[in-house]
Amino acid sequence: MNIMLFHSAYGPRPAVHAAADRLRAAGHHVHVPDLYDGQTTGTVEEGMAIKDRIGKEELLKRAVMAAAPHSERGLVYAGFSLGASIAQTLALGDEKARGLLLLHGTSDIAPNASVDELPVQLHVADPDPFEPQDWLNSWYLGMRRAGADTEVYRYPGAGHLYTDPDLPDYDEDAAERTWAIALGFLEGL
Repeated sequence: MNIMLFHSAYGPRPAVHAAADRLRAAGHHVHVPDLYDGQTTGTVEEGMAIKDRIGKEELLKRAVMAAAPHSERGLVYAGFSLGASIAQTLALGDEKARGLLLLHGTSDIAPNASVDELPVQLHVADPDPFEPQDWLNSWYLGMRRAGADTEVYRYPGAGHLYTDPDLPDYDEDAAERTWAIALGFLEGL
Protein backbone atom coordinates (compact mmCIF):
# COMPACT_ATOMS: atom_id res chain seq x y z
CA MET A 1 0.00 0.00 0.00
CA ASN A 2 1.23 3.51 -0.80
CA ILE A 3 0.80 5.77 2.23
CA MET A 4 1.21 9.55 2.41
CA LEU A 5 1.94 10.32 6.10
CA PHE A 6 1.69 13.96 7.25
CA HIS A 7 3.36 15.27 10.41
CA SER A 8 1.69 17.21 13.23
CA ALA A 9 2.15 20.87 14.12
CA TYR A 10 5.36 19.79 15.87
CA GLY A 11 6.93 19.18 12.45
CA PRO A 12 8.69 16.08 11.12
CA ARG A 13 9.84 14.81 14.51
CA PRO A 14 11.52 11.43 15.12
CA ALA A 15 8.16 9.88 16.08
CA VAL A 16 6.81 10.55 12.57
CA HIS A 17 9.79 8.81 10.99
CA ALA A 18 9.50 5.93 13.50
CA ALA A 19 5.83 5.55 12.51
CA ALA A 20 6.81 5.50 8.83
CA ASP A 21 9.42 2.82 9.60
CA ARG A 22 6.79 0.77 11.44
CA LEU A 23 4.51 0.98 8.42
CA ARG A 24 7.37 0.08 6.06
CA ALA A 25 8.23 -2.95 8.21
CA ALA A 26 4.63 -4.09 7.63
CA GLY A 27 5.25 -3.95 3.87
CA HIS A 28 3.92 -0.51 2.99
CA HIS A 29 5.56 2.16 0.85
CA VAL A 30 5.46 5.36 2.92
CA HIS A 31 6.04 8.97 1.87
CA VAL A 32 6.68 11.51 4.65
CA PRO A 33 6.55 15.03 3.22
CA ASP A 34 8.12 17.83 5.22
CA LEU A 35 5.57 20.65 5.18
CA TYR A 36 7.66 22.78 7.57
CA ASP A 37 10.95 23.01 5.63
CA GLY A 38 12.78 21.00 8.28
CA GLN A 39 11.51 22.96 11.28
CA THR A 40 10.53 20.99 14.36
CA THR A 41 9.42 22.19 17.74
CA GLY A 42 9.03 21.02 21.31
CA THR A 43 5.72 22.73 22.09
CA VAL A 44 2.36 22.91 20.41
CA GLU A 45 2.41 26.70 20.71
CA GLU A 46 5.65 26.93 18.72
CA GLY A 47 4.25 24.46 16.19
CA MET A 48 1.08 26.47 15.72
CA ALA A 49 3.19 29.62 15.25
CA ILE A 50 5.09 27.87 12.43
CA LYS A 51 1.79 26.70 10.93
CA ASP A 52 0.40 30.23 11.08
CA ARG A 53 3.55 31.74 9.53
CA ILE A 54 3.38 29.30 6.62
CA GLY A 55 -0.40 29.60 6.34
CA LYS A 56 -3.12 27.00 5.81
CA GLU A 57 -3.30 27.48 2.03
CA GLU A 58 0.45 27.08 1.60
CA LEU A 59 0.47 23.95 3.78
CA LEU A 60 -2.29 22.43 1.65
CA LYS A 61 -0.43 23.40 -1.51
CA ARG A 62 2.71 21.70 -0.22
CA ALA A 63 0.72 18.60 0.71
CA VAL A 64 -0.93 18.42 -2.71
CA MET A 65 2.44 18.83 -4.42
CA ALA A 66 3.89 16.01 -2.31
CA ALA A 67 0.96 13.68 -3.02
CA ALA A 68 0.47 14.46 -6.72
CA PRO A 69 3.29 12.26 -8.10
CA HIS A 70 1.89 9.26 -6.21
CA SER A 71 -1.88 9.76 -6.28
CA GLU A 72 -2.50 8.13 -9.66
CA ARG A 73 -1.75 4.71 -8.12
CA GLY A 74 -4.13 5.34 -5.23
CA LEU A 75 -2.91 6.52 -1.84
CA VAL A 76 -3.87 5.94 1.73
CA TYR A 77 -3.70 9.37 3.34
CA ALA A 78 -2.60 9.42 6.98
CA GLY A 79 -1.53 12.02 9.48
CA PHE A 80 -0.96 13.09 13.04
CA SER A 81 -3.18 15.88 14.47
CA LEU A 82 -2.64 18.82 12.07
CA GLY A 83 -1.36 16.27 9.56
CA ALA A 84 -4.58 14.27 9.99
CA SER A 85 -6.54 17.39 9.10
CA ILE A 86 -4.46 17.80 5.96
CA ALA A 87 -4.75 14.08 5.12
CA GLN A 88 -8.54 14.26 5.46
CA THR A 89 -8.76 17.27 3.15
CA LEU A 90 -6.69 15.54 0.48
CA ALA A 91 -8.43 12.17 0.78
CA LEU A 92 -11.89 13.69 0.42
CA GLY A 93 -10.73 15.45 -2.73
CA ASP A 94 -8.96 12.48 -4.34
CA GLU A 95 -11.28 10.07 -6.14
CA LYS A 96 -8.48 7.47 -6.22
CA ALA A 97 -7.85 7.56 -2.47
CA ARG A 98 -7.70 4.04 -1.05
CA GLY A 99 -8.17 4.95 2.60
CA LEU A 100 -7.77 7.54 5.34
CA LEU A 101 -5.97 6.92 8.65
CA LEU A 102 -6.37 9.75 11.15
CA LEU A 103 -4.27 9.85 14.30
CA HIS A 104 -5.21 12.50 16.86
CA GLY A 105 -7.14 14.83 14.56
CA THR A 106 -9.90 15.61 12.10
CA SER A 107 -10.99 18.54 9.97
CA ASP A 108 -14.08 20.30 8.69
CA ILE A 109 -16.02 18.45 6.04
CA ALA A 110 -17.23 20.39 3.01
CA PRO A 111 -21.04 20.20 2.69
CA ASN A 112 -20.71 18.76 -0.81
CA ALA A 113 -18.02 16.18 0.09
CA SER A 114 -18.76 12.82 -1.46
CA VAL A 115 -16.74 9.61 -1.47
CA ASP A 116 -17.63 6.08 -2.46
CA GLU A 117 -17.34 4.08 0.77
CA LEU A 118 -13.85 5.41 1.51
CA PRO A 119 -12.44 3.40 4.46
CA VAL A 120 -11.66 5.82 7.30
CA GLN A 121 -10.20 5.08 10.70
CA LEU A 122 -9.76 7.67 13.47
CA HIS A 123 -7.73 7.16 16.67
CA VAL A 124 -8.20 9.85 19.28
CA ALA A 125 -7.68 10.50 22.99
CA ASP A 126 -10.76 10.55 25.21
CA PRO A 127 -11.17 13.30 26.18
CA ASP A 128 -9.10 15.30 23.72
CA PRO A 129 -8.94 19.09 24.14
CA PHE A 130 -8.52 19.55 20.37
CA GLU A 131 -11.27 17.07 19.41
CA PRO A 132 -14.21 17.63 21.83
CA GLN A 133 -16.95 15.00 22.05
CA ASP A 134 -19.62 17.17 20.36
CA TRP A 135 -17.24 17.90 17.48
CA LEU A 136 -16.37 14.21 17.05
CA ASN A 137 -20.05 13.25 16.95
CA SER A 138 -20.74 15.88 14.30
CA TRP A 139 -17.62 14.90 12.37
CA TYR A 140 -18.61 11.22 12.39
CA LEU A 141 -22.09 12.00 11.06
CA GLY A 142 -20.60 14.27 8.39
CA MET A 143 -18.18 11.57 7.25
CA ARG A 144 -21.00 9.03 7.06
CA ARG A 145 -23.15 11.49 5.05
CA ALA A 146 -20.21 11.99 2.67
CA GLY A 147 -20.18 8.23 2.07
CA ALA A 148 -17.15 7.22 4.16
CA ASP A 149 -17.02 3.88 5.95
CA THR A 150 -15.85 5.35 9.25
CA GLU A 151 -14.49 3.73 12.42
CA VAL A 152 -13.58 5.70 15.54
CA TYR A 153 -11.33 4.40 18.32
CA ARG A 154 -11.09 6.38 21.56
CA TYR A 155 -8.40 5.97 24.20
CA PRO A 156 -9.54 7.04 27.69
CA GLY A 157 -6.93 8.89 29.70
CA ALA A 158 -4.41 9.26 26.86
CA GLY A 159 -2.98 12.66 25.95
CA HIS A 160 -3.62 14.34 22.59
CA LEU A 161 -0.48 13.09 20.76
CA TYR A 162 -0.25 9.86 22.74
CA THR A 163 1.73 7.99 20.05
CA ASP A 164 4.79 10.29 20.29
CA PRO A 165 7.16 8.84 22.92
CA ASP A 166 9.07 12.13 23.18
CA LEU A 167 6.04 14.13 24.35
CA PRO A 168 4.33 14.28 27.76
CA ASP A 169 1.10 13.01 26.10
CA TYR A 170 2.69 9.62 25.38
CA ASP A 171 0.74 6.56 26.47
CA GLU A 172 2.54 3.33 25.55
CA ASP A 173 -0.48 1.07 25.93
CA ALA A 174 -2.77 3.31 23.87
CA ALA A 175 -0.05 3.77 21.24
CA GLU A 176 0.52 0.03 20.84
CA ARG A 177 -3.23 -0.64 20.63
CA THR A 178 -3.54 2.11 18.02
CA TRP A 179 -0.77 0.67 15.86
CA ALA A 180 -2.14 -2.88 16.10
CA ILE A 181 -5.61 -1.72 14.97
CA ALA A 182 -4.22 0.64 12.31
CA LEU A 183 -1.99 -2.04 10.80
CA GLY A 184 -4.98 -4.36 10.60
CA PHE A 185 -6.97 -1.62 8.88
CA LEU A 186 -4.23 -1.10 6.31
CA GLU A 187 -3.90 -4.84 5.66
CA GLY A 188 -7.61 -4.94 4.87
CA LEU A 189 -7.45 -2.25 2.17
